[in-house]
Amino acid sequence: MAGFAQLGLLLLALAVAYRPLGDYLARVYRGEKNNRFERRLYRLLRIDPDSEQRWTTYAAGVLGFSFVSVVFLYLLQRLQSLLPLDFGRGAVSPSMAFNTAVSFVTNTNWQSYSGEEVLGHTVQMVGLTVQNFVSAAVGMAVAIAFIRGFVRRSTNRLGNFWVDLVRGVLRILLPISFGFAIVLVAFGVVQSLARGVDVVGLDGAKSTIALAPTASQEVIKELGTNGGGIFNANSSHPFENPNGWTNLIENFLLLLIPVSLTRTLGVLVGNKKQGYVLLGVMGVLWAGMLTVTWWAEAHTSGPAAALAGANMEGKEVRFGIPASALWAISTTGTSTGAVNSMHDSFSGLGGGGALLSMLFGEVSPGGVGAGIYGILVMAIIAMFLAGLMVGRTPEYLGKKLGTREVSCAAIAILAMPTVVLLGTGAALLMPGELGKALTNHGAHGLSEVLYAYTSAGNNNGSAFAGLTVTSDWFQATLGIAMLFGRFVPILAVLCLAGSLARQRKVPETAGTLPTTGPLFASMLTGTVALVAALTFIPALALGPIAEALA
Repeated sequence: MAGFAQLGLLLLALAVAYRPLGDYLARVYRGEKNNRFERRLYRLLRIDPDSEQRWTTYAAGVLGFSFVSVVFLYLLQRLQSLLPLDFGRGAVSPSMAFNTAVSFVTNTNWQSYSGEEVLGHTVQMVGLTVQNFVSAAVGMAVAIAFIRGFVRRSTNRLGNFWVDLVRGVLRILLPISFGFAIVLVAFGVVQSLARGVDVVGLDGAKSTIALAPTASQEVIKELGTNGGGIFNANSSHPFENPNGWTNLIENFLLLLIPVSLTRTLGVLVGNKKQGYVLLGVMGVLWAGMLTVTWWAEAHTSGPAAALAGANMEGKEVRFGIPASALWAISTTGTSTGAVNSMHDSFSGLGGGGALLSMLFGEVSPGGVGAGIYGILVMAIIAMFLAGLMVGRTPEYLGKKLGTREVSCAAIAILAMPTVVLLGTGAALLMPGELGKALTNHGAHGLSEVLYAYTSAGNNNGSAFAGLTVTSDWFQATLGIAMLFGRFVPILAVLCLAGSLARQRKVPETAGTLPTTGPLFASMLTGTVALVAALTFIPALALGPIAEALA
């Protein structure tokens, strides 16, 4: 009953915030006025906020800003020994610095290190926390540019990337993060610049309990669907997530913006029902995976679980099965990657549910920005399939979907499976690397490798921790997977947006398939499931499905 109560409170909080936040996001990105601070910032950076960009220029801004961010974060880690508050932790190795820089810039936040042992507070605050803000703002900017492609007519302009980036950070992410950081501190999340507290254990041994400016990073880590924790135990650590209330608040934060963006879509296209349909599809996929994982973890599957009454291995007693399952599906259904339990210890079916949430393309409800443009791409594919069945040119939100549009959508949805399957296959062909990295073999070992590249390719960041990825080979290949998994879909989406914006709006006729009813919602849900099944069923059958059946 406590689990159902927490689920009910979470859904109630999202329902209360849905309309006001969704409408506010629409006003932020549709508004033409810049405040005084923004105008000064634009003058300093020599940006013309009134100029609009073609999709190619917009994409160049995304890529250029991200490249500079990777270089800056890489150098920050390599020069850590010269920075204040480094606590003698020294420079990060080249391969780990590359992997971490790519990870945080791509909104993946995959971590192959223990944060409290490797990084000092300056790198955490100036490097990682800053990227938590701007990488999330980049995702929202791309999503808004895509929506403008449906809204605008006979133009090749999608807005200004720099304006969208600045507004996302200053008007949305910073204010919400500031308020909720205070809330988290009030509920017990640590916020300190000290290295740690020296203690003496019961056995007389001396040790240090690490401290950090946790609350300020924890809030944007969830709100921006980032996921990288200051402590190695991530959101299962009592300094990051001390009790049931912080667990509920943080779970709310990681779902807040992805859910509200469906309302923003409806407002911007002038038909709120369009957003409700997409929200319904996201909710069905999220609820389905939650049901599977919750049921699997609540039922015993071995002698240890039978004695405990449930599969409690790897879960915090203060959260239990319901809150652990709820968090696992929320964090893998978005691109967050934060964990409050050990996914590697989930049952075969429970871990498979978390894995499948990512393999859907993280559209349930997806990451900040990435979720809404991901589900829109799936909607285009669904309409294309419907057009094939009835023998007419498909259209969606008043725009025709021709060869160029469908090709861009296909590239966007195929990028992730290509990265995941090629990366997993390459790793399996490296017995020397796997021998040093894997602690499990058989079906579970395959699941660990598949999960790692799925997490990287989907820019998620969570992991089955039975796979050690500190070797140069894994650092490099996972970093490449993150880059392709992030930027190939972004380029395809922006190209698609540019093509849509050049079109005139097509009037609805008797032959137009309605996209605001249960028929389209069913088609879209089926398309998401079908694409994932056709692509990943063989790999899943050898991994989590085989483990569950065993």
